[in-house]
Amino acid sequence: VNQLLTIPGVPPGSLGVRLEGLASNCSVLGSNPQQLAVVAGAPTATRFTVSCTPAGSTTHPGILFGLMNLDDSFLGDVQTGTWRPVTPTNILTELAGARARNARVIIRLVRGDPHLLGPDGNFSLDTWKSMVAAYKGIDFSRYIQDGTVVGHYLIDEPHQSARWGQPLSQSTVESMAQYSKQFWPDLATMVRVVPSWLAKAPIVYTHLDAGWAQYHSRQGDPVRWLAAEAAVAQRLGLGLVIGMNILDGGTSASGIPGHTSGLYSMSADELRRFGSALLGHGYGCAFIMWGYEPVYYSRADIQAAMADLSRLARSHPSTSCRQ
Repeated sequence: VNQLLTIPGVPPGSLGVRLEGLASNCSVLGSNPQQLAVVAGAPTATRFTVSCTPAGSTTHPGILFGLMNLDDSFLGDVQTGTWRPVTPTNILTELAGARARNARVIIRLVRGDPHLLGPDGNFSLDTWKSMVAAYKGIDFSRYIQDGTVVGHYLIDEPHQSARWGQPLSQSTVESMAQYSKQFWPDLATMVRVVPSWLAKAPIVYTHLDAGWAQYHSRQGDPVRWLAAEAAVAQRLGLGLVIGMNILDGGTSASGIPGHTSGLYSMSADELRRFGSALLGHGYGCAFIMWGYEPVYYSRADIQAAMADLSRLARSHPSTSCRQ
């Protein structure tokens, strides 16, 4: 506590100083790293303020900010959470690992597209239910209550016939949420599709808690686009997860080849512009980006932009995904 460390022989010039090695229940408040201008022959001082919570407790300022499919080793001051598929055999280990880093997680309990198709090549609700039911004997309620688990991700893009043989109906999505609530009534249910699609059917969403608004540059002005989707979510009584497709959602001006041929990843400037526009809206309950790619994320300019957006997410209103 309140220690002073002097590092001699540092050459003059501009440099960054980062504080690392904190306990999992501690975090740095403010900038980390900090930029210093070192002058020859004179000491240059900086100060880090560290906040710690009692071991075993969690604290979650703002809203979850993170990339999909992040390993625990990436969770910390910048990436404060993630979206992650789990299995009945690893769910408790996965949640314990996230909790140890004071991180939050949106979990997918079922396997991907081909495993959810029936003999006719279409989505099978019975198969989906059988996969979810495999967790009913596993007690992860403590992770729901302490906020480690933000939500149950029911299914990905139910409107895409290319994935499911034919689009799922809005009533099917509500049925999936109802099934989840039988086991975990306090766990938010969410689906990755925009609220404007959910509104296309005259459904009263009693069990579904949140939609998903994932931005890419082809959707135009992010402020206008998100305002429209958030207004629909509010009208339906739903929360809203927001985020960006950072690997395929940039413009050609970024010059960074995308995950898909012919598309572009977001530049650091685009991350800041688009992300700050989305985080400026107070309705989002989490900010998730697709997705993690090692070469892209290792870029120093991308990491710096992520840190800037993470600070915005920490100061964002702590909005609930259950409205």
